[in-house]
Amino acid sequence: MGDAFYYLQKPQNEPVRHYPPGSPDREAVKNELEKMQQQEIEIPLVIGGREVKTGDFGEVVMPHRHGQVLARYHKAGPREVEMAIEAALKAQKEWANWPWEERLVIFRKLADMLTGPYRATINAATMLGQSKTVHQAEIEAACELADFLRFNSYFLTEIYRDQPYSPEGVWNRIDYRPLEGFVLAVTPFNFTAIAGNLPTAPAMAGNVSLWKPASTAVFSAHYFMQMLMEAGLPAGVINFIPGPGSVVGDTALGHPQLSGVHFTGSTGTFQHMWKKVGENIENYHYYPRIVGETGGKDFVVAHKSAEPSELITALVRGAFEYQGQKCSAASRAYIPASKWEEIKEKLVKTVQEISVGDISDFRNFMGAVIDKKAFDKIAGYIERAREADKAEVIVGGGYDDSEGYFIDPTVILTTDPFFESMVEEIFGPVLTVYVYPDEKFEETLYLCNETSPFGLTGSIISRDREAIKQAEAVLRQAAGNFYINDKPTAAIVNQQPFGGARASGTNDKAGSKINMYRWLSSRAIKENFLPPGDYRYPYMEEE
Repeated sequence: MGDAFYYLQKPQNEPVRHYPPGSPDREAVKNELEKMQQQEIEIPLVIGGREVKTGDFGEVVMPHRHGQVLARYHKAGPREVEMAIEAALKAQKEWANWPWEERLVIFRKLADMLTGPYRATINAATMLGQSKTVHQAEIEAACELADFLRFNSYFLTEIYRDQPYSPEGVWNRIDYRPLEGFVLAVTPFNFTAIAGNLPTAPAMAGNVSLWKPASTAVFSAHYFMQMLMEAGLPAGVINFIPGPGSVVGDTALGHPQLSGVHFTGSTGTFQHMWKKVGENIENYHYYPRIVGETGGKDFVVAHKSAEPSELITALVRGAFEYQGQKCSAASRAYIPASKWEEIKEKLVKTVQEISVGDISDFRNFMGAVIDKKAFDKIAGYIERAREADKAEVIVGGGYDDSEGYFIDPTVILTTDPFFESMVEEIFGPVLTVYVYPDEKFEETLYLCNETSPFGLTGSIISRDREAIKQAEAVLRQAAGNFYINDKPTAAIVNQQPFGGARASGTNDKAGSKINMYRWLSSRAIKENFLPPGDYRYPYMEEE
């Protein structure tokens, strides 16, 4: 430990690479894809820095070629969860007292490893295990995850520097302590960046984490865990325990030393976890911090002034990139009647051009949805739309799971603004359009605001400033991330802090100071240099 005030320079967002034919980046990823597909690995738990094997296996398959197994992973049971809690609490005693700069150097090193020698590894693992195109993997598994690591480190130093006023004779200061106990990080399949951020953000602040990755994203999570250990993370600070949510989650949530939950996933799962916390509230040593980002039913509202090509691009990219499996994906659109015929023709033609297939073929725009359960759910929405009186499938609607879980990009047109695919989260490549009379723009804004229980993302497409102002006002609570003349996806760390309210979560804004504050417990310290020696005050003296 040195005698100095260490300064961390504000980072820049990691530049996105584009993988054109003939480039070294493309060749590196192609080589990693080939290598990973030619082997089947075994993935252990990591508890207290040690590999733990339970013999209770799950399989990792490629969604776009589900007959091929990439890995077999060991599942945690109640015993392993208890072991992980014990290891975390043991590690906490030392980790919480590390100087902040010694903690942060590990995560800054990890970011450089991720964007340097392991860039192709994390991208290829994400592509194969989660069926992402190289572009979708690059923007988040490499770039966004590195941004989380670098900017969260910086945000912490900004928080630590925030100190109170001290008048003469007094020194006031704030000690930003880590939480007591452990944080349970439950992470989703759709973003490797989120999976890496949820256990590491609390750890940077001196906390210890139990990391339960989604069963359908264990492959990329395993590689990231290996990088964490190689970067120098002490044993037990983050414990890697894939397994059934009902086992891992309920066991951890019932432990008296639970201090926090960092979650991204379905609304139903989050509500179940919150209920479990409530049921156990009298047993905890502390009130757990609950941070969650859940679902979305994200919208695009078009004004009659919208430029058609800009609107169509926002709809196609917003709805169909990564097969619509983003909590921010455009899922419902409101389009004015005067524009609809022109938009419809161009939208149908554009969607028909979209290529769907194996992500190893870089010409494909879309891969497969994540698993059989998702495939069946999405296909169900398409079939019900086909049979409904108030809806029709105007393009797409095909699906085939014989080799991979492929679903064509699909657009549904409905005359009912409360049709199920306008209201319910589908989490697949399905966009539903409602056409409204031009003169009912304001009424449609209120309709959009009231249709869904969610409040995650949304956008307005318009060249009319008054219409934009009106949309901003009416839809103020409808989206935690609101976009003007853009698709409602692709929030960037430090640029658009991400999160929504209503049924979409606690809106604690990943990628900002707001989130990092949640993993700190402040202690105010007052030191009096000249303490008084008499209890009496001047007002008590006689006249």
